[in-house]
Amino acid sequence: MNKLTLIVFSLPFLSACSPSMPELPDLPSMSDIIPTPYKADIYQGSVLERFKINQLKVGMSKAQVQDLIGSPSVIDPFHNNQWDYINYSTPGTGSIVHYRLTLAFDNATLTKINTTGTDSLPQLTDAEKVLEGKRIAEEKARAEAAAKAKIEAQRIAKEKAIAAAKAKAEAEQLAK
Repeated sequence: MNKLTLIVFSLPFLSACSPSMPELPDLPSMSDIIPTPYKADIYQGSVLERFKINQLKVGMSKAQVQDLIGSPSVIDPFHNNQWDYINYSTPGTGSIVHYRLTLAFDNATLTKINTTGTDSLPQLTDAEKVLEGKRIAEEKARAEAAAKAKIEAQRIAKEKAIAAAKAKAEAEQLAK
């Protein structure tokens, strides 16, 4: 029995000492044979888009903000004037998307937009970039038109003030 045990245990060690091993054929990868299972996207919190966040402007009302990007994830009872949009998502691809957008209000008017935590949001698509460019150009044109209208209103007010001063001076001369 002792000799048989010695032979059985020594065979694996002796075969390891052989100078050449037969090569195994290349096997196909398992991912080619076995399909990967579908992984559903998991969204936790407020799902935001960079395009919508870029449309936020200081001075908007709470209703306008809510119409644009939806209800906040958190309205802290200790900070009534702060809305937090928090998201922790795991798309089926496995990359984790985590962001936090904080908006501060004063008398129901947006006063501060903190986007420091939104870096993990997907970048704008080409179509969104075109729309964003148009939106910015329109805002710029409106701002320029408003500035021109303001300058024109100031010029008209100045002319009216000068005309009123002249009329007053003429009235005083006629009264003398």
